[in-house]
Amino acid sequence: VQLQASGGGLVQAGGSLRLSCAASGRTFSDYRMGWFRQAPGKEREFVATISSTGARTYYSDSVKGRSSISRDNAKNTVYLQMNTLKPEDTAVYYCAAQRADYSGPYYRSSWYAHWGQGTQVTVSS
Repeated sequence: VQLQASGGGLVQAGGSLRLSCAASGRTFSDYRMGWFRQAPGKEREFVATISSTGARTYYSDSVKGRSSISRDNAKNTVYLQMNTLKPEDTAVYYCAAQRADYSGPYYRSSWYAHWGQGTQVTVSS
């Protein structure tokens, strides 16, 4: 599956952004989707994940309560709505996919087989 992330940009602290990740090449509804981020000089970290049907979501503590992951299987797209953004949210955000019938630690980047190219989010103070 090929992934294309978009929606990043420059926003002031307290603002909002919605990231999108469009998938192609495979049956989108067969995949669990995740969002990760990587700030300069830091390791890639888990942000959120959503099950193949969209029924289950899971968030990192750093974004819980401020972000919402969702998906539209008819549009082959997963979204990450981020609110009340903070300067520490500044990073390149990546979407990732892995077949839903695979088990594993979906909060670890190594579990995901497919990655998008990333979209830059910059939050100014």
